[in-house]
Amino acid sequence: MTTGGWIIMVLSVGGVTSLFSWALYRVLSYRPQPEKLHGFNIDTHDTDEG
Repeated sequence: MTTGGWIIMVLSVGGVTSLFSWALYRVLSYRPQPEKLHGFNIDTHDTDEG
């Protein structure tokens, strides 16, 4: 194989390996955020007290 072929092969394999490693790290280090539930106040105006 020529020198150019080796350079392209190394860059290709290195790029794919780097992308795979980054994706694997992101998946394995994922920590879900705690749920943030917010209440809401329904104001119907049909129960006026006062």
